[in-house]
Amino acid sequence: MSVGYIPKAVAGAVVPRSARLTTATAEQRLQKAVYDIIQNEQYTTIIGVIMIGTKTIEDDMPTACTNGRDEIYGREWIDTHTDAEVRYTVLHENWHKMLQHLKNYHHLMKICPQTANIALDHVINLNLNKEDCGKGFVKMPDGCMADFRFEGMTEQQVFNILYQERQDDGGDGDSDGDGDSDGDGGFDFHDWEGANDLSDEEQRSLEREIEENIRQGLLAGGTGSGGSKQYEKIVQSQLDWHEILREFITTLCVGNDYSSWRKPNRRYLQSGEYRPSGVSDQVSELCVAIDTSGSIGTRELSVFLSEIKSICETVKPNLIRVLYWDTKVCRAEQYKTHELNTMISQTKPDGGGGTDVTCVPEYLAEHNISPQAVVVLTDGHLYGGWGLWNTNVLWCILDNERAAPDTGKAIHIKSHTM
Repeated sequence: MSVGYIPKAVAGAVVPRSARLTTATAEQRLQKAVYDIIQNEQYTTIIGVIMIGTKTIEDDMPTACTNGRDEIYGREWIDTHTDAEVRYTVLHENWHKMLQHLKNYHHLMKICPQTANIALDHVINLNLNKEDCGKGFVKMPDGCMADFRFEGMTEQQVFNILYQERQDDGGDGDSDGDGDSDGDGGFDFHDWEGANDLSDEEQRSLEREIEENIRQGLLAGGTGSGGSKQYEKIVQSQLDWHEILREFITTLCVGNDYSSWRKPNRRYLQSGEYRPSGVSDQVSELCVAIDTSGSIGTRELSVFLSEIKSICETVKPNLIRVLYWDTKVCRAEQYKTHELNTMISQTKPDGGGGTDVTCVPEYLAEHNISPQAVVVLTDGHLYGGWGLWNTNVLWCILDNERAAPDTGKAIHIKSHTM
């Protein structure tokens, strides 16, 4: 892969002039960094994204670069940085890929590539640092940008502030868009031109692959896996709730073989290739638990159950249980696959009191019900916490972006999109 352009200067990206830290080659250290990330449950969501594209080492690359699909790493950069810093660099490049920065923010590059580069890097580094939480698995290399005043801001918001400051400081803020103007360009290099060189079909294929791998990553963590809540919060806005729901049920509620990046296929590992191992789950029962405390209307319920019906017609679990709950399970219904039409036309929501979801896992335990997966539709305003579950849980949270379950996976749905 050719790099579209190399900015003339990058503040804080000067490679230390010290000896190599280990006897391992740059290629071996990059491979080890990827393997370490794959084995760390904290980064489940991004593993599939890391597998996309090629990774190469080049002598004349000061730090690292991506065009949104492929990655290039500088040999001296890897040789002279610690394992934790190399892992940080790999994750940084793949956050660019995961968030499709070079596609989604190409308009900012046309205004000022340096400011665009810096804005994107601030957002990524702040999230990477928050994700590590001082554990030491990754370490931000010296000179990287992570200004806390931008905490919680979008890339566009950070760009607007930096661009205004650039103008206030006497810079004209203009650029011809070729990325060759002087100035601070961020931690790494963003191959805007290379991204633009991808054909329309290549770009569409890349988008589909990234989104599919993100969905797989979100689901792969499972209950209590330590999967990244930070990743989930950021990437879910890019994914359609119908697709996440379908992926969750399809993966867990049919006897399908699927793949796990967390357990690389040993057959290929010795040759340096990272491929997922096959995993097989035999599943028979799905439970749908619906909050009837009053915030979920008839229309939303109808749309949601219709989506469940459509998915189950394909997946065909042996049994679908529908539980209506508020502070207790008020009504329990069950349907075979051939009775799905009845589920839509004859279901009878019951309840309307408070909102305590702990009654659902308690009900399941009391009645010795062990579904392979539970889908919970709720507004997330709960009195008694998120409950203790012994199965896979997907929370479908309506109109409450602040709700953050401490177990299972979550989709945040805006009712107007249903």
